[in-house]
Amino acid sequence: MGGRKGGFVGEGRKFEMDDLEQLFERLKRNEEISRKFFEVEVSILSILNFKDLFERLLTEIRDKFKIPYVWIVLADGHEAAHMAGELCASELLSNRMKIVERDTLLGLMGDHGRPLLVNRDLTVFYRLFPGRESYLVRSMAIVPLTLEGRIIGTLNLGDPSENRYAPGMDPSLLERLAVKVSICLSNVMAHERLKIAASRDPLTGLLNRRAMESVLKREFERAVRYETPLAVIFLDLDDFKSVNDTYGHDAGDDLLEHLAENLCRMSRSMDVVARYAGDEFVIVLPSTPAAAAGKFADRLCVFLEKNPLSLRGEPVRVSTSYGIASIDEAGVSDPASLLRRADERLMEAKGRKRRQRRVVRLER
Repeated sequence: MGGRKGGFVGEGRKFEMDDLEQLFERLKRNEEISRKFFEVEVSILSILNFKDLFERLLTEIRDKFKIPYVWIVLADGHEAAHMAGELCASELLSNRMKIVERDTLLGLMGDHGRPLLVNRDLTVFYRLFPGRESYLVRSMAIVPLTLEGRIIGTLNLGDPSENRYAPGMDPSLLERLAVKVSICLSNVMAHERLKIAASRDPLTGLLNRRAMESVLKREFERAVRYETPLAVIFLDLDDFKSVNDTYGHDAGDDLLEHLAENLCRMSRSMDVVARYAGDEFVIVLPSTPAAAAGKFADRLCVFLEKNPLSLRGEPVRVSTSYGIASIDEAGVSDPASLLRRADERLMEAKGRKRRQRRVVRLER
């Protein structure tokens, strides 16, 4: 041994005891950080829906690492952004998730797939901040999230200290976290695809009968609890069979898709449009009394009549019939009776049309 008291010589370099203590302290700190990352990874790996995944991820990172600003950015146009936008209804995510153009994201990140640490000229990165938040961020870690080799978003960490995320720091733990989050995203998307397939009509993309009945039950219970109006429209095409007979079943499918698209276009975002069966559709109208539902149904029928499907340049003109029921009617005691009442009135409307057509033919 040699050298000054309190130090030692090893591998040609002298360390002071203070240096050794700092080294041990750094190793201990790194071990603690690694443990926390592992806890976050374990916490999210079994989650199979977007809302819980993002909420858990953002909350765990914020709390475990004392990071004041943590949020998710997803690239517009990717399936993940579309799913997350539809499925993530939470106050936390409305303030901590943002959808941006893919070109904007890649312009800031590049396409190399490695975490980006920045603490200078952050103004350009404000486009990644969700909402109108005015973050006091002086340094950022922007961690790419990938699916099938493509960057589809970022996990973003921001801190008021310039030194928290300085370029040149070792990003290996962030890279490991990015891999785990990307795996979770892949699992969640596969699970959500299965859920969507089970709840959607494959032709029109609307909710199917089973999913609609679940939504109607929820809205019925909400309307009862808060004493708010609720109406249901049961609608179908008149003489749909003649379209299939005249133009073929492919044309019939095109007509159903045309109808579904326009029902969605005419409805409010809070309304629920579903394909019940065949050419029958149901529209659930929360916070809507029967009179308003009737006016809406009339507008729908007029719009569909004036905007027919064009098939090889020829308009396919069909009429629609509907029945309406509301929650405040006598005899409506549950979702099934509400739907049944609307169906009965649809059948009555179709019966009146048939009788009118017979009268017209006799008069001729």
